[in-house]
Amino acid sequence: MSTIRSVTTTDAPVVGFSTGTAAPLSQAIVHNGTIYCSGTGPLDPESRTIVSDEFEAQVRQTLTNLLAVVEAAGGRKDTILKCTCYVRDRESFPAFNGVYREFFGTNPHFPARTTIIATPHRIGVQVEVECIAAVAGD
Repeated sequence: MSTIRSVTTTDAPVVGFSTGTAAPLSQAIVHNGTIYCSGTGPLDPESRTIVSDEFEAQVRQTLTNLLAVVEAAGGRKDTILKCTCYVRDRESFPAFNGVYREFFGTNPHFPARTTIIATPHRIGVQVEVECIAAVAGD
């Protein structure tokens, strides 16, 4: 029987879905050398507030938060296999691609990806990203 491990890090925000509630999820789950990360957004890990109204800043913080969870689970940026990205406005898609390309540009490959135009659950959030990654060395 393989072990399933929940991952939590203070280097990425954990928020409830309503005031005073704990989120009913893990930041990530690791199973058989694979990291399954929950969606994360553009929140500062300490204050849990949106880092900026500017779209590109939100994308950078979101990807930084996602990488913090991947690293806490034993992965690296270059072990991210697939991202599912949620962008609020279709018009922001080119800007999203620019920041995403910059973030993953040093990798030997880009992760597989799906991008969906969707309305995030929190007012002011313009982007959310989740991913599947491999544990480094596996």
